[in-house]
Amino acid sequence: MDSQLAIAYLSALIILLSVVAALVIRQIIKNRRQEQIIAELQPKLQKERGTGTEHYQLGAVYLRKKLYAKAIAELQKAIKEPDAPLPEAYNALGYVYFCQEQYDLAIKHYREALELQPQYIAALNNLAHAYEKKRLIPQAIEMYERTLSLDSKNDIAKRRLASLKKRV
Repeated sequence: MDSQLAIAYLSALIILLSVVAALVIRQIIKNRRQEQIIAELQPKLQKERGTGTEHYQLGAVYLRKKLYAKAIAELQKAIKEPDAPLPEAYNALGYVYFCQEQYDLAIKHYREALELQPQYIAALNNLAHAYEKKRLIPQAIEMYERTLSLDSKNDIAKRRLASLKKRV
């Protein structure tokens, strides 16, 4: 009986360690990819004028690494380039400001993203969340409802809208 318990315990421990190892390896690979993008794009963009897409990619990596000042600089450069993925760049720039609790600037950039692409679900959700943080509840409800009119299966909008309606 004791040997079966020991085997079960050892098996559970091996499974747990395997899961943790897989998660650690996945995170290492993800970080290496981000560092590789920085290593490729940063020197290139310092030497020569890059494309809007390159500036956006570098800004997005800086954003994921929470290097907000660098992300802002790259995303603003991306917006100025004619080939930039503008709605995505404006949305990312809005998100940088949102993370820094600069909600007015975040709202401004989310709106610009939506002017360029009115059915941009991520920007609608982000704008609604920024309104929510600014305590502009009617506007937040309107944006979440607009999101759901475009994507009825959007769980974030459903959950946040239900929460807001309970408060009102």
